[in-house]
Amino acid sequence: MSIPTLQGLQTALSGLLAEQQAMDIAGHNITNANTEGYSRERVVMETGPEIPVPSLSAVTGQGAQLGTGVTIETYTRIRNIYLDSQYRTQNSTLSAASTQAEELEQAESAFNEPSSAGISNQLSNFWSAWNSLAAAPTSEAAKEGVVAAGQRLASAFNQLSAQLQTISSQATQQYEARTGPTGEVADYARQIAQLNEQIKQAEQARQPPNDMLDRRDLLIDKLSALANVTVSQQPDGTDTIGFGDAAAPLVEGGTVNWPQALSQAAGGQLGALLSLNGPTGGLTVFQSELDAVAASVAASVNELHTSTPFFEGTTAATLKVAVSSAKVQASSTEAPGGNDVAIAIASLRGGTAEQGYSALVGLVGSTVQGAKDEQANLQTTLTAIGNQRQAVSGVSLDEEMTNLITFQRGYQASARTLTAMDEMLETLIEHTGRAGL
Repeated sequence: MSIPTLQGLQTALSGLLAEQQAMDIAGHNITNANTEGYSRERVVMETGPEIPVPSLSAVTGQGAQLGTGVTIETYTRIRNIYLDSQYRTQNSTLSAASTQAEELEQAESAFNEPSSAGISNQLSNFWSAWNSLAAAPTSEAAKEGVVAAGQRLASAFNQLSAQLQTISSQATQQYEARTGPTGEVADYARQIAQLNEQIKQAEQARQPPNDMLDRRDLLIDKLSALANVTVSQQPDGTDTIGFGDAAAPLVEGGTVNWPQALSQAAGGQLGALLSLNGPTGGLTVFQSELDAVAASVAASVNELHTSTPFFEGTTAATLKVAVSSAKVQASSTEAPGGNDVAIAIASLRGGTAEQGYSALVGLVGSTVQGAKDEQANLQTTLTAIGNQRQAVSGVSLDEEMTNLITFQRGYQASARTLTAMDEMLETLIEHTGRAGL
C-alpha cells in the first residue's frame, strides 16, 4: 500500500475539516447579523504543504510533488479602515452640531417669543402704562400701573437671565459628568486598554481576536461622539488613541492617560459643551446681548425720569424697579397736569432698547435654525457613510446562505472522495488478500 494512497485519505479529510470550519464561520456571521459593531468574517484557505515523491517514474527516474489538500490559514474580518476613519470624523462633527442644536433650542424656548409672558409683550405693556399715565398724570392708579408694569418687565428679564444661566450650568455639568472619574471617557478608555492587552496576547498566540477587535472598534466609534479621535495601529495589535486636543494619547497599549485638559477645539459633544460657554459661544452671546438690552431699558428710562432713578441694576439678572408709586415722575415741572416725562418715556416704544431685543430674538432664532440645518445635513452624510461601511462589514443573510450551500457541497464532495478511496482500498485489500491465498 503506497504512501500516496494513504495520503489521499488525509487529503479528503482536510477538505472535510476545512469546509466544516467554513460553515461554522458562516453560522457565526448569521447569528451575529444584528449584533452592534459586528464585522462579518471570512475563512482564508490555503493549499496544504506538498509532499515530495522522488523517482516516481521507473522510466525517467523523475519525481513529483503530491498535494496534501487544504488548510485554514486564518479567519479575517472584513473592514475598511478608510471608511472607519471617515465615519468617526463625521460622527464627532454631528455630535457637536447635535449638542449645539439641543442646548440652543432650550435657550430659544426660554425666550418664549412671541407670547404674553415674553419680554417683548412686557415692554409693550410698560410703554402703554406710561402712556396711560400721560393721559392722567395725577392718577395714583396710573402711577401704580407704571410701577407694576415695570416690575413685571424686570421680572421677565430676571427670569430669562436665570433660565439662560441654568442652561449654561447644565452644559458645564454635562461636560464634568462625561469627563469625570466615572464618566464615559474614562469608562471607554479603560475598556479599550483592557481589550488592547487581550488582543496583544491573542496575536502573540496566533489566534485571530476578531470579536475583541469588533468590540474595540465599537468603543472607538462611541468615543468619537465625545471628541475627535485618531487611531494609530501598533505592530503588536494594540491601538493608540488620540482624543480631542489632549496633550497625550488617551490610550497607549494598556495604559490610560486621563484626566486631561480639553478645549472647545476638541470637537464632538465635549468641544460643543465647552464652546457654548466660551467667549463667543451661543449661550454667552445670548446672555451678553440680553444684559445689553436690560441696561438700555434702564438707562433710557432713568435718563428721562430725573427725579430719582426708576430702575436700578445694569444686567438682566439685577434689573428691578427702584421707586414706589409715590415717587413716579409724570412731569418735569410742578405745573398742574404736566405730563412731559410720561409722554417722553411712552415715546421710547420702538426705540433702541426694543430694537435691540428684537434683534436678539432674531439672532436666537437664526442661530438655532442654523444649528438644526447643520445637524440635519451632517446626519444625512453620516448615514450615507454608515451605509457604505455596513455594505462592507455588515452581514448579508442571502450571501451567508449561499456560502453555506457552497461549503455544504464542498463538504459532501470531500466526503464522497473519502468514501470512494475507502471503497478502493477495501477492494485492493480484498483482492490482494485473495491473491496471496
